[in-house]
Amino acid sequence: MKSKFTIIGGGIAGLSTAIALKKAGFESILYEAAPEFREVGAGIALSINAMKALAALGIDEEIRAKGRLLETFTIYNERGRKLSQTNFTSLSRTYGPGNFMIHRADLQSFLISKINLDSVFFNKRMIDFEQTAQSINLKFADGSEHETEYLIVADGIHSVGRNKLLPHAGHRFAGQTCWRCVIADPELVLNESFETWGRQGRFGLGPLPDHKFYWYASLNAKQNESAYKHFGIRDLQKIFNQFHSPIPEVLATSTDADLIWSDIMDVKPISNFAFDRVVLIGDAAHPTTPNLGQGGAMAIEDAVILAAELKKEPDVHLAFLNFEKRRLPRTQKIVNESWRVGKISQLENRTMVAVRNWVMTRMSASVNKKQLKFLFDVEF
Repeated sequence: MKSKFTIIGGGIAGLSTAIALKKAGFESILYEAAPEFREVGAGIALSINAMKALAALGIDEEIRAKGRLLETFTIYNERGRKLSQTNFTSLSRTYGPGNFMIHRADLQSFLISKINLDSVFFNKRMIDFEQTAQSINLKFADGSEHETEYLIVADGIHSVGRNKLLPHAGHRFAGQTCWRCVIADPELVLNESFETWGRQGRFGLGPLPDHKFYWYASLNAKQNESAYKHFGIRDLQKIFNQFHSPIPEVLATSTDADLIWSDIMDVKPISNFAFDRVVLIGDAAHPTTPNLGQGGAMAIEDAVILAAELKKEPDVHLAFLNFEKRRLPRTQKIVNESWRVGKISQLENRTMVAVRNWVMTRMSASVNKKQLKFLFDVEF
């Protein structure tokens, strides 16, 4: 049986799109490669623009109860000297709902609760598709096929759909590798999220609900460097125990079993999201490094804007193109800026680090406000 809209991928982008389409009056089918929805990942930031997008879906209030409101985001040097600070409480008065930190698994579970599970099919890994003038035929790894009128590709950074449409849009290694972890520590009090930029590496920490905390540690590295595949807490302590408190204490509370390791990757911005009956969204369209905390936010934005364009324009081909026009400039700028921040944050040359820190401590508030305005001053 042919469907009108088929979504490939059950991550944040795919789930948010299923919710947005339902709210706009469209039915969709979602195919997920995994055998079930699994709790994956660590912490994820829901910035002001993400919360505004969730508000457009009518689900922001419930999300608030599951996340942790962040008052500030501070960047320190390894000795604990403040280099810059962003006050989210003040920004919320200007741009709307505040910045939250939430466990990715909690966000995923919540989004799942808002979709029609009868329209979700598991163990369906798309390996190819063929587009005709009337429809698209999807082919799955289990040998099955499905015909749909329109395909929404949300299968992540390793997107089969993007690779099919843009085979030369390969991954871009950021020159950094990262460890992530969630811990529980009733004794630790933290009302801000922060990053510490040192010559040896970068460390970030943020609070979650229920006395839990999300931390990440990043080092400059070669891609898929074998020495880091088996890194544990003791190895990280040798590097980061020289950093300011509470970083050593956080590492002492952590265990190897809870570590998640991966190289940091993105894809150099592409010039098209719409391909006749196919549209790319989320990390399939604009995977980004995590330096601005905007990966999840952009996926949710995509969902809201795609549904709005489909509701406004009956011709789906034109709606896909209108979505592309609205999303390309913003997502390209965020991907490029996140890449730049990643490079600046992990400088190792002593002189360049000193200059960077000097500039950051003297950067005018107006410059910072202009950058934040671009991120947060978005309407749906």
